[in-house]
Amino acid sequence: MGSAPQFAPAPPLREPTREGVLRAAAKMSALLPHTPLLALELPDGGVVWCKAECLQPMGAFKIRGAWHRLTDLTEEERARGVVAVSSGNHAQGVAWAARRLGIAATIVMPSDAPQVKLSETKRLGAEVVLYERLTQSRDAIAAEICAAKGSLLVHAYGDPWVIEGQGSTGIELASQMECFAGGAPTRIVSPCGGGGLASGLALACPGAEIVPVEPEGWDDVTRSLAGGAIVDVGAAPPPTACDALQTMATYPINFAVMTSHGMKGVAVSEAEVRAAQIYAFRKLRLVVEPGGAAALAAVLAGKVPADGRTAVILSGGNVDPAAFAKVIADA
Repeated sequence: MGSAPQFAPAPPLREPTREGVLRAAAKMSALLPHTPLLALELPDGGVVWCKAECLQPMGAFKIRGAWHRLTDLTEEERARGVVAVSSGNHAQGVAWAARRLGIAATIVMPSDAPQVKLSETKRLGAEVVLYERLTQSRDAIAAEICAAKGSLLVHAYGDPWVIEGQGSTGIELASQMECFAGGAPTRIVSPCGGGGLASGLALACPGAEIVPVEPEGWDDVTRSLAGGAIVDVGAAPPPTACDALQTMATYPINFAVMTSHGMKGVAVSEAEVRAAQIYAFRKLRLVVEPGGAAALAAVLAGKVPADGRTAVILSGGNVDPAAFAKVIADA
C-alpha cells in the first residue's frame, strides 16, 4: 500500500514567537488550572519531572494550541467556521474550544482513530469527516472543505498560533520546576508527531535541551533533524499504537524552529511505550495513551538521560479502555 500523496502546506502567515507563547500562556492561566508536575522516581533511583497534560479537560495538551488559535480569530473568521485534521487529540481540542466560543468545527480524522477519540469529538459538537490514513491526504481533504465552506484551517502542528499555544506548556513547566525542582528544566523530553509541541517548548524554554520522541518507523522528524532536510515516513510505515504521533512529515515552520534549537530526536519501540504506560499507571496512578507515553519511554529505556531537572511531557490520556486494560493485564 502506498503512502498518501503529500499536499504542499501554504506558507505561514507569520512566524511563531516567544512573545506569542507568553500571550498564549496568559490565556491558558485565565482559562484552566495548571496541570500537575509530578516527581517520578526512576528504576535506577533518579528522578524525572512529569507534566501531566493527560489531565487536561479533553485529555491532552492540544487544547492549548486550539484555544490560542480560535480566540485570535476575527468575528468574520469565526462566522465562517474552522477545519482541523487530527487522529483525535487536536480534534477534541478544536472541538472543545469551538463549542465554548460558538464556532462551527469540521474535523478530518482517520478511519482507524481510536473510537474514544472519534466519539468524544462528535460529542463535543464537531462534524467529523473520515479518511484512509495511508492512501488519502488529510491535508488535501481539509483544503477542499475549507474552499467549499470558506472556513479557516487550524492545522495540528504547522500553524504559528498552534505552536505558541503548545509552548504554553513550557511556561507552566518552567515555573513549576523553579518551585519544586530547584531551577528551570535543563532538558524537556516530548512526544513528537509533527513537531508542534517540540517547537513550542523550544520557544518557551530556550535554555533547555528539547528532545522529540517518536515511535520507531514513524521517526521522520528524528531523521529529518539528523539529515538537515525534511523527509517523510516513507511508503510503508509499520503499525503503531501511537496513533497521536502518526504524521507523514513535519512542516517547514516546525522544522525551522527545531533545527534552530539544535534538536536531536529519539525513536522508541512499541514494547518500550507499553512499559512506560505501565510504569506511569503503577507509580503515578495515571492513564496515559501510547503516544502520550513516548517521552517517558525514552527515559525509562535509557535513550535520554535524566539529570534531576529533566522534564517529561505526558501529553495525552485518550486511550480506548479495552486497549489500556490489555496493556496493564499483559504486564
